[in-house]
Amino acid sequence: MNEFTNYERAEVLTAALPYIRRYSGKIVVVKYGGNAMINEQLKQQVMEDIVLLWLIGVRVVLVHGGGPEISDVMSRFGKEPVFLDGLRVTDEETIDIVQMVLAGKVNKTLVNLLEMKGGKAMGISGMDGGLIEAKIKNEKLGYVGEITNINIAPVLDLLEKGYIPVVSTLGCDKQGRTYNINGDTAAASIAGALQAERLIMMTDIAGVLRDKDDPDTLLPEITLDEVPQLYAEGIISGGMIPKVECCVEAIHKGVQNVIIMDGRVPHSILMELLTDEGAGTMVTKG
Repeated sequence: MNEFTNYERAEVLTAALPYIRRYSGKIVVVKYGGNAMINEQLKQQVMEDIVLLWLIGVRVVLVHGGGPEISDVMSRFGKEPVFLDGLRVTDEETIDIVQMVLAGKVNKTLVNLLEMKGGKAMGISGMDGGLIEAKIKNEKLGYVGEITNINIAPVLDLLEKGYIPVVSTLGCDKQGRTYNINGDTAAASIAGALQAERLIMMTDIAGVLRDKDDPDTLLPEITLDEVPQLYAEGIISGGMIPKVECCVEAIHKGVQNVIIMDGRVPHSILMELLTDEGAGTMVTKG
């Protein structure tokens, strides 16, 4: 049965027009990972959202992780994933697996999906063109990198040529050593270097909740000035702390605002950019 009449479809499109005007020609960085990447139906919808934005003139950059896929391949090689403070301990064998999975299987799968949906995409890693320069973050973590510099030229070149850049979060140093880079950190640094209009951080929860067990307590917007108090009250805690820190870093680097939202909600990207209600928690300079 047809859910919408032609008139209702036209109404939806005209309601989106002010938002299309606002974002057309602007750069939006999407950090993609978690359950939205594992669930095949959600993955298809995310790619559809990105291609639609690209078709209406939004310059989308997709930055992706691939933690579950890395762990899966590690288990096939008989290696048990080990984490320290939420970061994957990455020895020499593991960094080879990380590079194979992120720059290979995951990256090229996403590029292919975007192309199949009608987009024009190009996959690169943070190692290409010296995009992400890094150094060792902590000896105990092995080849986990801390970003020292972003050379944004490769991404700008792809945007200028009309591509959707799809970036896997690897980095390297001057000696050619490869590093595993945290996806949220990489997305914040890339968005900052691009002076993006918006950074969308797709997560596994609705956003910042005043009560972590009650989705109805979602904070729709927080400013940088409010962040320290939210830390003190324990509202921003656990795994949300590093995500908010990345949001703050991105804004300090010149991103207009950052959204933390639930990537498990179908078409959440479009709801955020093309409706009044939006989705998730917006972090702003204030």
